[in-house]
Amino acid sequence: MDLYEHQGKELFAAAGVAVANGRVAYTVEEARAAATELGGTVVVKSQVLTGGRGKAGGVKVVKDPAAAAEAAEAILGLDINGHVTHRLYIEQGIAIAKEYYFSVTFDRSAKMPLLMLTTMGGMDVEDVAKNHPAMLARLHVDPALGYRGFHGQQLMSMAGIPVEERKALAPIMAQLYGVFADDDAMLVEVNPLVLLEDGSFLAADAKVTIDDNALYRHPTVEAMRDLSAVDAQEQAAREADLAYVKLDGDVGILGNGAGLVMSTVDVVAQAGGRPANFLDVGGGASAEKIATALAIVLSDEKVKSVLFNIFGGITRCDEVAKGLLEALETTDVRAPIVVRLDGTNDVEGRRLLNEAQRPEITVENTMLEAAATAVRLAGEAG
Repeated sequence: MDLYEHQGKELFAAAGVAVANGRVAYTVEEARAAATELGGTVVVKSQVLTGGRGKAGGVKVVKDPAAAAEAAEAILGLDINGHVTHRLYIEQGIAIAKEYYFSVTFDRSAKMPLLMLTTMGGMDVEDVAKNHPAMLARLHVDPALGYRGFHGQQLMSMAGIPVEERKALAPIMAQLYGVFADDDAMLVEVNPLVLLEDGSFLAADAKVTIDDNALYRHPTVEAMRDLSAVDAQEQAAREADLAYVKLDGDVGILGNGAGLVMSTVDVVAQAGGRPANFLDVGGGASAEKIATALAIVLSDEKVKSVLFNIFGGITRCDEVAKGLLEALETTDVRAPIVVRLDGTNDVEGRRLLNEAQRPEITVENTMLEAAATAVRLAGEAG
């Protein structure tokens, strides 16, 4: 679950991290009132769940309430990377001396939190890593040990932070790690983390992603979810208790088991196609659940074909085939479906599908053949 900047800053402030004073606004008049209340220079910021706001014109520094209202009028309704701006954050201007970057993310390969720090704040961290790799300090934290003071000292030394700034920077890094650990986050990123003219540090931005699986422990954070900003397919999948991630391709993917579905995504890409989604229907999926999953995948207008990839371990392939045929009776199928069954009773499952003679179904024996067929059919439909 991604948080808006102002929501992330609420978590930061609760953990003791310094943030600028700000107000949320949904209309031009609310923006004007917020700027009047804050006084002086303010920053009018688009609140969208994506990056690149500044480059897209979604962040403006203004001197008075009238200018804040003008900026709000320009930003409200602005489309930034497919996210339309419906709310703003009006924040008090600050005197910035330097801009740094700091983040804590979960490194899946190392199975540990990863700290990153650079003096090249304000830039996309990907650009820093690509063009100035020596400037991006990285340090893992053993979760059994947790964050300790020496982690901060080592990271600051690696990043080349001036010695005179380290005493002020160390506490805010520890507090941000506290947000990461205490709120079950997958990412806590501050870009820029700014050094003020008085020598103190302040989080001028907040990008926070919370682990969905831990939200039951954080009802206050879960209540922050903006359902209007959630993708329609992802919301429907969540309500049906299906694991779904939307991608940007045209080959819809369903499978049983996260590992198999990830492999299917890779194989479709290997075959020259572009996966439209990741969807795990789970083991022993009923006909009703299969129908729901198909409907969710097909509701994405970009989907031109569907690859249904099943491995029968505990799950029996003949039962899956029956479930799929039943699901087709209640699902509006507007794209061809390629089915690959392997494992327990796979021969019987393929026989049932072939005998049904459904024109929308193509049965293949291997995953590579199924992927190639799905990619071809998507290309023909496109």
